[in-house]
Amino acid sequence: MSRSQTLIVGDIQGCYGGLMKLLEKAHFDDKRDTLFAVGDLIARGEDSLATVQFLMKLGDRFSTVLGNHDLHFLAVTQGLKKAKKNDRLTPLLNHRHLPEIIHWFRQFPLALQATKHHTLIHAGLYPSWSTDKLLALSTEISDKLKGPDWVTLLKNMYGDGPDNWHDDLSDIPRERFIINACTRMRFLRNNQQLEFASKSHPSEASKELHPWFTVSNPFLDPQQRIVFGHWAALEGETGSSQFIGLDTGYVWGNTLTALHVESNSYLCVSA
Repeated sequence: MSRSQTLIVGDIQGCYGGLMKLLEKAHFDDKRDTLFAVGDLIARGEDSLATVQFLMKLGDRFSTVLGNHDLHFLAVTQGLKKAKKNDRLTPLLNHRHLPEIIHWFRQFPLALQATKHHTLIHAGLYPSWSTDKLLALSTEISDKLKGPDWVTLLKNMYGDGPDNWHDDLSDIPRERFIINACTRMRFLRNNQQLEFASKSHPSEASKELHPWFTVSNPFLDPQQRIVFGHWAALEGETGSSQFIGLDTGYVWGNTLTALHVESNSYLCVSA
């Protein structure tokens, strides 16, 4: 009997065909293997509905962290925002099982421990947080997202401030910073301020901006590997084996990438 395998896939973004190609290449067995994702399951690809239906059918063989597109989708379903045409979400939003889909998304966290040494987060680990702190802050948001006041959480999450973390942040500023750091962060300014305008490759960014994974983090266990997505322009290049970028821009015509945990190797399919 074949041994089970664990895959962590980068941003799917509704690219159902690409996901199927990747799982076929991996010989993924939904009765035996486990699939994790780093968020942005939907939006912009050709079939977000089929993607969600497939992942839901995997049951406890699948888990994910939430990305900015996933949270925005939830906000759209509650009338807080309008869907963008290029997100191609109409079939998903019009589906008769939309209430069940909304409930399914709400159960997922901003960060999770996929294996003993692999911590998953959509955008990245803010440099003054340990992975334990990240998971605790994720739980704060998850408790709200699963609770009765979840729509208010989503209504208040939009905005770029505060741009720096303080342990005494509370209420809306605290929630917004946690969500922004976990789902939108790419660059930091010199004093660890979040900066959201720049989405380029680091080589094209101004000198006062630093990729979050290049900023020293004294709280990070050297045994922990931070697995993230969100930053397609990186093409997976972080310069460090501790920081694993899996968004390689399939939805933009490039590749869909997964980390095969047991062999510590990568699987890719081209768009």
